[in-house]
Amino acid sequence: MKKEIIISGFGGQGVLSMGKILAYSGLMEDKEVTWMPAYGPEQRGGTANVTVIVSDTRISSPILSKYDIAVVLNQPSLDKFESKIKPGGILIYDGFGIINPPKRTDIEIYRIDAMDKAAAMKNAKVFNMIILGGLLQVAPVVSENGVEKALFKTLPERHHALIPLNMQAIAEGKKIIQKQ
Repeated sequence: MKKEIIISGFGGQGVLSMGKILAYSGLMEDKEVTWMPAYGPEQRGGTANVTVIVSDTRISSPILSKYDIAVVLNQPSLDKFESKIKPGGILIYDGFGIINPPKRTDIEIYRIDAMDKAAAMKNAKVFNMIILGGLLQVAPVVSENGVEKALFKTLPERHHALIPLNMQAIAEGKKIIQKQ
């Protein structure tokens, strides 16, 4: 199994941390991983993306031009990455950030209303974990157990009390993602 994933959105949406947690989850499960962030000088509010590869075998290069999975959280990201998904690949988008929905017919398209669910949970900071839950529902590249271990590894100890909330957000994301 090898999945080449791009996650993209505005800075401040948790794009880079979602990628980091996904990569650490792979490490916790003895998988080969790469994590390659990219963002402009305006990290908050500017565009940000991260490429993550999770594989059972050695990864030859972290540089990609086509992806198995794209997670896009805003219109500029959809415009940039929709055409770069391999035929038969997966596109996941947050309904709140997209004005013109995806048009391709040779990929699987999923919508997740994570912004609405984060508001319902009364915590905007779990938005990215809801998205991650949706991703893991349609493409289980790592386990929830691996994610929980990764959260303990990546979050500062003072935030460990928030891990159950993050795991609840992942479970909610798994429930609300819908194929289009």
